[in-house]
Amino acid sequence: MAEFGKPDVVEEEVDILIIGGGMAACGTGYEIGPWLDVAKAQGVDIKVKLVDKAAMDRSGAVAQGLSAINTYIGSEQDPADYARMVSNDLMGITRDDLAYDLGRHVDESVHLFEEWGLPIWKMDENGERHDGSKGMTPLAEGGTPVRSGKWQIMINGESYKWIVAEAAKKALGTDRIQERVFIVKLVNDKNDKNRIAGAVGFSTRDHQLFVYKCKAALLVAGGCVNIFRPRSVGEGQGRAWYPVWNAGSTYAMAAEVGAELTMMENRFVPTRFKDGYGPVGAWFLLFKSQATNAFGEVYMVRNKEMLDDYPPYGQTKVPASCLRNHLMLKEMKEGRGPIWMDTVTALANLRETLSPREVKHLEAEAWEDFLDMCIGQCGIWAGENIEPEKKNSELMPTEPYLLGSHSGCCGIWASGPTDVGAPTTEEHAEKDKIPAHLPEGWNWGYRGMTTVQGLFTAGDGVGASGHKFSSGSHAEGRMCAKSMVKFVMDNKDWQPELDTSVEELIEDIYRPVRTYLEHKDYTTAIDVNPNYITPRMLQFRLQKIMDEYVAGVATYYTTNEHMLDLAEQKLEMLKEDALKMRAKDLHELLRAWENYHRILTAEAHMKHIQFREESRYPGFYYRMDKNFVDEENWHCFVNSVYDKTTKTWTCFKRAHKDLVDKSKLFK
Repeated sequence: MAEFGKPDVVEEEVDILIIGGGMAACGTGYEIGPWLDVAKAQGVDIKVKLVDKAAMDRSGAVAQGLSAINTYIGSEQDPADYARMVSNDLMGITRDDLAYDLGRHVDESVHLFEEWGLPIWKMDENGERHDGSKGMTPLAEGGTPVRSGKWQIMINGESYKWIVAEAAKKALGTDRIQERVFIVKLVNDKNDKNRIAGAVGFSTRDHQLFVYKCKAALLVAGGCVNIFRPRSVGEGQGRAWYPVWNAGSTYAMAAEVGAELTMMENRFVPTRFKDGYGPVGAWFLLFKSQATNAFGEVYMVRNKEMLDDYPPYGQTKVPASCLRNHLMLKEMKEGRGPIWMDTVTALANLRETLSPREVKHLEAEAWEDFLDMCIGQCGIWAGENIEPEKKNSELMPTEPYLLGSHSGCCGIWASGPTDVGAPTTEEHAEKDKIPAHLPEGWNWGYRGMTTVQGLFTAGDGVGASGHKFSSGSHAEGRMCAKSMVKFVMDNKDWQPELDTSVEELIEDIYRPVRTYLEHKDYTTAIDVNPNYITPRMLQFRLQKIMDEYVAGVATYYTTNEHMLDLAEQKLEMLKEDALKMRAKDLHELLRAWENYHRILTAEAHMKHIQFREESRYPGFYYRMDKNFVDEENWHCFVNSVYDKTTKTWTCFKRAHKDLVDKSKLFK
């Protein structure tokens, strides 16, 4: 009988393994059925399994709900416009092929959401706004959405993820879904080290370890939060804007099997309502609120000349996100804080242009916006007697997050479409420094496949793009469904063979449990023991290192070569100590493995900042010894591969190329 530390081992062989349960996984789960039918008609019966460490209904970044869909092209723009926006917001270094491809597919996902029951706000023939409860003409039939910005549309999204997950589960079938199992390691093929052969994880509820063999795997386990010390510590640590359960598993597991990473130096530092971490997008875009310093001055106007230091990215109608932070940080550093969101003036102005019904609805939305997705912000307002129409709220930049689907572009180097003119070779001075086993160019046959054969990714996993958000992640998942089925059909006779024995995998995964069981009686205080460290304390150490040396809030997001060198040394020691983590139960085992993933992700982030000798993202981080944007030498992708045998990183440049005309940003 299974017991703690002695799990039952469940081995299963599938063709396609989907790791994760967020929007990207749901996109694949919904889309894959018809392609499986195509394969079956051709004599190939493909077995699929989706494994999620949580429950699909409330898994991923959209788990709590959402008030807007941030990527909807509509009839007003086109995919090239979208690719231009993504490029500019990320300081000119993105994959136009990935952005363009997403732009031409994302609307279909949004139309599906509405078909499944997601209420989307609409404009009537008189230009009056109505929330989704009113119905009206669907988007797919010409309905006009209420836009809060050029790319965003408003929704009643408290059940957004539940609606999308329900459609995926119905399409995939519950017999193909395994919830509450945390996949923690991918496994290479014994006969081909650059090929995926399987994955291993454990149940977070029962004493079971799961070993999967597969021909193809989709790694969509989200981005990474809580590798930096949060502004809200202690009880408030869970208020981090991006979901606290996103532990960098996508990046760490991909790196360990040799997948090429890209732009891991990039991070997102969102400006949020202080302490509650409430998002500010609706206030800026829908309510037309402005941010001011303590003296009521709009810092975007006061410091506008600072944008001239960063041509051309500061000269567009909407400057890059990092530059907007850059202007705000000047106010804070020079003592003109606190920074305020002027909600009072914004709502007063709306009363002059909107009907009483619309005003009443929008004032309710001011609260509902956070009840949908960040209830902690409502707690702050209630606890501090703040009514947004009567009293302004403080703003503050958060700790850094690593992600590829929001306003960030770190992630995995993935194959793009073959029909948009993307380069297929590398032509630049340092191309000989790219490891020879890696593919050249931007596509190698299967959309969404990484540089490891059979390993695919989407959403936060895809690097060098960004601004996909929820709808884009779903669309990328749908694209991967088709690609993976084709890959399996092309490799139908190949049989995976794990390069690591099941016994070794069990030994590795349950090390924290063995450490606890061996040493738990050494002291009478369970959490105080010279032979082990708790996952909670180890995470605090990681956050302290990253915060103080790798440009966290403690240093106003600044670092330099010497601070990075020290971070490297401290991370090496932390990795040694991580082998002494304990797990007193399955929950702590989950936390321990989230820490392993966070440490490797943090190391990748640090290595990339070391390698890129410029400050590409002022406002997100500053290398004070290289405090400039160097377009001549660093207008390129910084990529890396990790060697799990030597535990070393190799960083190198890949050439950047514009595929759409960026001059239109300035017209």
